[in-house]
Amino acid sequence: MYLIRGQRNLDLFKSRFKDIKLSGTIGNFDGLHLGHQAILNKIKKNSKTFDSKTIVFFTEPHASEYFATIKNIDNKAPPRICSWREKFKQLEKNDIDFAFFLKFNNSLRAMPPEDFISEILDCINLKSFTVGDDFRFGANREGDTDLLRAWGKEKNILVENTETIRFEGDRVSSTRIREALTGNDFMLAEKLLGRPYTFSGKVVHGQHLGRTIGIPTANLWLPKQRLPINGVYAVECSLENNEYKGIANMGLRPTVGGDSPVLEIHLFDFNDDIYSKRLRVKFIKKIRDEKKFDNLDMLKLQIQKDISIAKNFLNNSNDN
Repeated sequence: MYLIRGQRNLDLFKSRFKDIKLSGTIGNFDGLHLGHQAILNKIKKNSKTFDSKTIVFFTEPHASEYFATIKNIDNKAPPRICSWREKFKQLEKNDIDFAFFLKFNNSLRAMPPEDFISEILDCINLKSFTVGDDFRFGANREGDTDLLRAWGKEKNILVENTETIRFEGDRVSSTRIREALTGNDFMLAEKLLGRPYTFSGKVVHGQHLGRTIGIPTANLWLPKQRLPINGVYAVECSLENNEYKGIANMGLRPTVGGDSPVLEIHLFDFNDDIYSKRLRVKFIKKIRDEKKFDNLDMLKLQIQKDISIAKNFLNNSNDN
């Protein structure tokens, strides 16, 4: 998949791919859930009809994150279901040809929808453009499907919505998945995503405190956007095509004076050096909330209890 980084690279894209016809869409695509997949399937179908390539526009940061930052309330922004890297990988898995990353800043925020069309959409050779059932764009979210349809009619571009995708009567959405994850309903999240909820990150050096209490952990690099999980979990992990069971703690580590989020993984019966390797974590069940202990001995005792609970649950769930 070819990545176009920012509006400033439009001219370069046009010069390299000037004769390519495109079927496109736009959105946050946080999680690449079943609703998003329906949109991607639609543009792939259109690409066959129009003999075109597929292109997906998305913004970074998300609009809600941008507004939370300028209001200095970053902790109020919705948590991310997946990282930027994970989104890119999922688009690749869905056989998308081009991804167009637009930086959401004050310039894009204030851009009238008519200018968005003329300065961005009109600059590439679109033959079809598909949007979700609730899509709005441009300054003050004034742009809608009617405006896009009028533009499409004028330019001979097929503009269409996808139908609302529902599961058990309710709309599939990123918001619903965030609520499922924060409510520890991983089965529902998996059904809405169309795959298990996982987080993948590179193992980085931490404080090495786990080794001092006989419980070594792998610290994963985290994006600056917060994740929709917090606490201690039973997990299953993938590392270099091998599968492991373990426990994970996502939080601030108040017992050791932590002040920024850390995702720590303890793999059962494992003590290899895996720094700089990529670990994928599948969250199976929440064991407890994070809490502060008076000393490391009390923390160690609790972690040992957590390990016992996690092992029992994971072994029993695999037996079933």
